[in-house]
Formats: sequence, C-alpha cells, structure tokens
Amino acid sequence: MTDVTVRLAARITGVVQGVGFRYRTALKAGELLLKGTVRNHRDGSVELVAEGTAADVDQLVKWLHSPRAPGRIENVDFQVSEATGEFDGFRIVD
Repeated sequence: MTDVTVRLAARITGVVQGVGFRYRTALKAGELLLKGTVRNHRDGSVELVAEGTAADVDQLVKWLHSPRAPGRIENVDFQVSEATGEFDGFRIVD
C-alpha cells in the first residue's frame, strides 16, 4: 500500500531567524525525503512548504513542535492539502 502524497504549507513564528532554523529544517526534510522550500520573511517568521507522504509530513510537523527544532518556536500555523508535485528537491530560499 502506498501512502498519500500531501503538501504542508506552514508559517512558523517565534525566534526562528538567525538560529540555523532554515538549515536544520532543510536537513530534517532531506532525512524524511520531502521536497519543497523554506524561507525567511521580513516579519521574522519562516515559511515552509514541504511535499511528501502523509506520514513523513506528519513527522516533520511533530519535529517542529518538539524541543529538537532550533530556535524558540511560538506558533506553527499550517495547512495540509493535496501535493502539486512542483518541487524536485528541498532547498533554502534566500
């Protein structure tokens, strides 16, 4: 049985810039074989888009809510929807 492919769109707030958050998130996404992007926003938040199996996306969300995620996360606002398949890997966007 194959797992459904989904898209995670998340906005992470707190102390998440200047602490290696994007780098560590990209490493975790790679470990989970997810595809997508992570980028800083001017308001101090980070935007994360990741596509992969529902199980792997769930693991990423759990990691974001865990003490292992870098920085000091105050909130993870996210939606899960159908994957678009637009990504061929995971990258940090400047």
